[in-house]
Amino acid sequence: MTFRIIGLSPQPFLPLYGLPDAELAARGVRRLVVDSAPGCPDRIEMRDARPGETVLLLNHVSQPADTPYRASHAIFVREGARETYDRVGEVPEVMRIRLLSLRAFDAHGMMRDADVVDGAAVEPLIERLLADPDVRTIHVHYAKRGCYSGAIERA
Repeated sequence: MTFRIIGLSPQPFLPLYGLPDAELAARGVRRLVVDSAPGCPDRIEMRDARPGETVLLLNHVSQPADTPYRASHAIFVREGARETYDRVGEVPEVMRIRLLSLRAFDAHGMMRDADVVDGAAVEPLIERLLADPDVRTIHVHYAKRGCYSGAIERA
């Protein structure tokens, strides 16, 4: 089965790029200078930010459905990121090198299934979850910290 992995749109984050730290702090956002890689996975371009780049650490609602599975958590966005990762049948390196939690949701935002997998071997789990015709989207989270990574859909 063919799948598509999609990062976040940069649109909601563009107004934050370049704001002074005090204004970011007033919005609950922190700017960090990356000092090592891997470590700060950008959710737009789906890559680890490189040392010297800046990232914004902020809370993001990854599952907005009005269900018990509504979810938000901290994410990194590379300051200046503008191109959303959107590939068919291709798993980005940022996912490959991490332990992942995949959560399959139906059209109503209810969880149908979930599992944990090493990112190096994620394709069989994606196929298994998408085999359920009621699964609309799969949310990928980095299992160790619980942060949202990206979405998987049928291609």
